Amino acid sequence: MKESYSTTTVYHSIDEIRARKALLQKDIKTDEEKIDEKRHSLFKKPQALSKTATPSQRIVSMVNSGAGVLDGLLLVWKLYRKFKK
Repeated sequence: MKESYSTTTVYHSIDEIRARKALLQKDIKTDEEKIDEKRHSLFKKPQALSKTATPSQRIVSMVNSGAGVLDGLLLVWKLYRKFKK
């Protein structure tokens, strides 16, 4: 049998509803700020590409990128060989 877990809150005055609405709006605003922060961090320039990066950071970044490209090429090659038949 399917159980329902929905909870309902009983409000006794309009002031309780307004207080709950204000609390929910505050929570929504903080969540939106967190989402914006995470979204902006996705498109932030990597520290290895900045002018202050050390040569070793740049080399590590290039090796990581090269490994990712190589991994992608190997995956494509394996898929090509598998579905070639």
